[in-house]
Parts: sequence; structure tokens; C-alpha cells
Amino acid sequence: MSNAILSSCSAFKLALVQISIGSDKSKNLERTREKIIEASRNGAQVVVLPECFNSPYGTNFFPEYAEPLKGGDSTKMLSAAAKEANVYLIGGSIPEREPSGKIFNTLTAYDPSGKMIAKHRKVHLFDIDIPQVITFKESDTLTEGDWLTHISTEYGKLGVGICYDMRFPEMATIAARKGCMAMIYPGAFNMTTGPLHWELLQRARAVDNQIYVAACAPARDNNANYVAWGHSTVVDPKGNVVATCEEKETIVYADIDPEQIKSTRQYIPLYHQRRFDIYGDVSDTVEENQDGQVSKK
Repeated sequence: MSNAILSSCSAFKLALVQISIGSDKSKNLERTREKIIEASRNGAQVVVLPECFNSPYGTNFFPEYAEPLKGGDSTKMLSAAAKEANVYLIGGSIPEREPSGKIFNTLTAYDPSGKMIAKHRKVHLFDIDIPQVITFKESDTLTEGDWLTHISTEYGKLGVGICYDMRFPEMATIAARKGCMAMIYPGAFNMTTGPLHWELLQRARAVDNQIYVAACAPARDNNANYVAWGHSTVVDPKGNVVATCEEKETIVYADIDPEQIKSTRQYIPLYHQRRFDIYGDVSDTVEENQDGQVSKK
């Protein structure tokens, strides 16, 4: 992305809502709405929620809590809250049930009028088997998405992914080269992968692409079947952690400034020194439609 594209971007205040999630969906939705309003009152212009903010996280819970996007309780709340708070809302994710019966881990985004402006289905499903440590297979229940997503806001474009998507650098690389200021990842790393890689991956995606990276987690519940690491974090284009927290319920705030992206790229001019004549450009293999959905040409 050239600085000419960045010149059309503007700074904004980002909020990551690290919320406690219980088994009562209606209480989860009401608590989330309250926190969205709180973030707005504290000056946030873009608010991000965690992965599966409306339900406990786990393959056994997804079918029980899944709902359609159109007319579902969760999307109705998100739309109304975005309008009430007058913010862009990246609504974490929810288990989405299609009429076909397929279930997806789905992020929806809204503009300040409450209009849904984007939908992202988790592209990479978390299937892991570490003997005597953890076995977890999202593919037992979920279907993977088949496009990447870039959200257009009045401040500029934002790329999004969900949790495990963070481990695949191509998504962030494509987003940066297609003009996104930041990658936003609602996620719920566990107590094994969280200490190892949560911050490391965010810093890697940021410094490789010279963009902001933010990851929003649920608060930790040590009594849950799946215990989340927490530590919602924002990283700047130089790879510095500019805002973070521990494991408890809180809201993390950070200023996202395109001037920081410009200066980083001037000091370390990766965008002028890549050798696409040798290894090609992954962003040339995809195209973006008017809804911000990015798929293979």
C-alpha cells in the first residue's frame, strides 16, 4: 500500500471489549451492549468484541447457541448497539446457522447507523491434537469460510480474521497490500497457545506488514470447559505493544494513526524493496468485490 492510499485514511480511537462470557445468552448480549456503550462514552469510534461473545466457546456449544444472521438475537443487538453508540462495531463472532444446517464461526460488522457492512466466516478452523495437553477440533462442528474480508469505514479499510486466522500470514499481507490500515482479530487462544504465541503472532503480523494489529479476547473463566488466555492487545506498525491488559474483564483503548504507518514505511521501505520478480505478490492472486469480500481470481 502506498502513502498515496494512506493519505485518504484518518486517525481513530479503537476499543477492545474483553468481556466475561457465561452460559446465559441473553445476559451475555445485555452485558456486551452495556460495554459497547461504555466504550463509546470513553471516546471509542471503532469497537471490537471477542470471538464467540454470545456463548461459551466449544464445539459442544456451537450447535446449541447457533442462530441465523438475519433476525437473530445477537445481530439485532449488535445493530442496535452500533446505532445507539454511534460507532463502527466489529461484532466479535457468533455461531451462525445457515438454512442448510451448516454452522460457521462468523464475524459481522456495522456502521454507526446500525447497518451490517461486512461478514467474515472463520477461514482456518482450529484442529489441534497435542497428546496429554489439548485436543480440540472445530471441524467436528463448524464449516470453514471461503473468502477474506476487508471492512470500509470513514477512517480507512480494516482487515479482519478470527482467532486461528492470525497464524496464517497471507491474510494480513493481502489486507495490507489492498490498503488496510490494520488487521483486527477477535480470538480466544487457550492457556497453552496463549502464553506461547498470542502476542508474538500479533507483533509478527504487524512488523511484517507495517500495519496495526489488534486482537480482542474474552475474559478468562477458570471454570469454563475452554479457558481463554485473555490479554487483549494492540500492536503498532513497528511491532510495539501500545495497549494491552491481563485476563480480567476490561476495555483496552488505543489510537490508530495512519501517520505512524507512513513513517514506519519511510524508515524501513519494504514496499519499495520487495522482489516480486523472484517470489511474486500474493495479493495479485485475489480480487476484492464491493462488499469487501476477497477471494481467488
